[in-house]
Amino acid sequence: MPVMTTTATLQDNPLLHIDVLPRFDQIRAEHVAPAIEQLIARASAALETVTAPDFPAQWQAVAKELDTATEALGRAWGAVSHLSSVADTPELRAAFNAALPVVTEFWTRLGADERLYAKYKAMDVDSLTTEQRKAHANALRGFVLSGAELQGAAKERFAAIQERSAALAQKFSENTLDATDRWAYYASAEEMAGIPSDVQEAARAAAQAEGKEGYKLTLKIPCYLPVMQFAQSSALREKVYRAYVTRASDQAEGDGKQYDNRTIIEEILALRREEAQLLGYQNFGEVSLVPKMANSPQEVIDFLRDLARRARPYAEQDVRDLRAFAKEQLGITDPQPWDWTFIAEKLKEQRYAFNEQEVKEYFTAPKVLAGLFKIIESLFNVRIEPDTAPVWHPAVQFYALKRNGQTIAQFYLDQPARNGKRGGAWMDDVRSRWLRPDNGQLQTPVAHMVCNFADGVNGQPALLTHDDVITLFHESGHALHHMLTQVQEKDVSGINGVEWDAVELPSQFMENFCWEWEVLRHMTAHVRTGEPLPRALFDKMVAAKNFQAGMQTLRQVEFALFDMLLHTQHDPAGDYQALLNAVRDEVAVLPTTPYNRSTNTFSHIFAGGYAAGYYSYKWAEVLSADAYAAFEETQGADGSHSSATGQRYLQEILERGGSRSALENFTAFRGRAPQLDALLRHQGMADTPAQAAHA
Repeated sequence: MPVMTTTATLQDNPLLHIDVLPRFDQIRAEHVAPAIEQLIARASAALETVTAPDFPAQWQAVAKELDTATEALGRAWGAVSHLSSVADTPELRAAFNAALPVVTEFWTRLGADERLYAKYKAMDVDSLTTEQRKAHANALRGFVLSGAELQGAAKERFAAIQERSAALAQKFSENTLDATDRWAYYASAEEMAGIPSDVQEAARAAAQAEGKEGYKLTLKIPCYLPVMQFAQSSALREKVYRAYVTRASDQAEGDGKQYDNRTIIEEILALRREEAQLLGYQNFGEVSLVPKMANSPQEVIDFLRDLARRARPYAEQDVRDLRAFAKEQLGITDPQPWDWTFIAEKLKEQRYAFNEQEVKEYFTAPKVLAGLFKIIESLFNVRIEPDTAPVWHPAVQFYALKRNGQTIAQFYLDQPARNGKRGGAWMDDVRSRWLRPDNGQLQTPVAHMVCNFADGVNGQPALLTHDDVITLFHESGHALHHMLTQVQEKDVSGINGVEWDAVELPSQFMENFCWEWEVLRHMTAHVRTGEPLPRALFDKMVAAKNFQAGMQTLRQVEFALFDMLLHTQHDPAGDYQALLNAVRDEVAVLPTTPYNRSTNTFSHIFAGGYAAGYYSYKWAEVLSADAYAAFEETQGADGSHSSATGQRYLQEILERGGSRSALENFTAFRGRAPQLDALLRHQGMADTPAQAAHA
């Protein structure tokens, strides 16, 4: 983002004027420090006011004075954090890093303030609404986990740990982004053989934009994955694979070693162990689970190992199939790690008579988006309409969610990958639904939906893989959870206050619709002919849906088990790579290379809030599959969905947000506790591996 040369006044500072929506087009690096300084001063003054002995211990009184001030700070800092993720520049990064310790110190101080903790404990719970009681209970738990009961040196050390941990997480994220952005390889036309034409065109255009020959390959997923799937050159696949799995490590090529995250990881782990012990827990895994559905690290570990045991026979059959196919059809007698994705793609093409490139040509981004909106509108009785707002990039779209003509929520959608934008996909909140105590007005929720898809080339619309489509539906599920809430207490409205291991339920639930003919037929149009996806091709896709489900399940279990053991049984002073190798020996069915350093870019657990929580994806998948089964059970013969089931899901899960426990929400919707059966059935692991392979 460009930086202004003159010093902006506070009156003109866009970070101090987020009453409605952030002025993303105006926010500059120089605005960060003065705005954050003023907002923290305002929030600190509010904290002193409400903790005074004569201030009433009443929920609304505290909210009116303190929560309105902290929410303004949270919104401004949220805008800065968001820009650092989607529009990173050296100037903005410097401003963000300068403000980060100041912001962290404030939130740590607030959460650990024993005077405020005492004020909350003195509140008359019987005078609170149901929503307020849940938010109050969460707040008391939060005070304990934030060190409010610590004293003296322990309290000071706890605060120091929070500040240092925040700085380390940010540096981890920066190293991962920089290590990804710095690498490029300019391939020849011969090396590009087999790679889809749209990927080739984009790579050629990227090289020409730099005045270079050949095709510019990068480690961004829209480029990396097609190379691994389709490049006929094993040497090219090896080159790109090695660069990808050694990012941010001591194994990286050349000057890439400067982004090595090893020491950062080791310090983060040591600080987490120390934090846990200060709070009276044995390890960070125990701390992480306090606000989650799972009761103990051992329960999670047992769940993951049980899932691995069930999936292993299917995964072993997957590997036998791959090895046989590679030898007989491709002449590859000793497959290497960079060969498996290529072999799998070829096997899928042979077995199901289609490939990802063929499918992708039917999924143009505008048509997919229209199809997504159609299913949302029909399920939840809303309208989605284009809206206007300041944005950070021309590709960003903004929409309003309406019911009965009234705007009930809004969201930003940022689809294409680009430099300066961190990888992956995520949903984040801009503001929450809240009956504001300062003016009595109902504040509507606003969300960010961020993806990293390939952009369109030669004037054509962007083409999405089916996996991209699933990702878009996934993030929309998170956004709907945030936007369709009817809760008026911000700390438990939408995604707020929802147990972390249940928060993936609505997102994974939405993925199921990507496999329904009545949904897909309305969201496909061939990029050249405009023809919809043929039913025969759709049937092939469905037949291939659970292709390598066993291997994919074990891969997720590997990540999750490593994460939980890392935060429970691992000595932070020890070698985390040795632990990962041990987990792979236990779980994985495919060998990897000795130089693989995937932990060094495992942003979910070191910079993304999933520490000792990565298991949440599989845990919540049980919930989402079982929830979707309710729709299957009431589905009409024509593929239509029961509006009554949709309304019950809306009312008992989406609208309730975090105002009651996730288990209560689920049980109210399903009429019983969750069961594993639907997940195994959806992933083709209910029969024997042989039966599944020939289904």
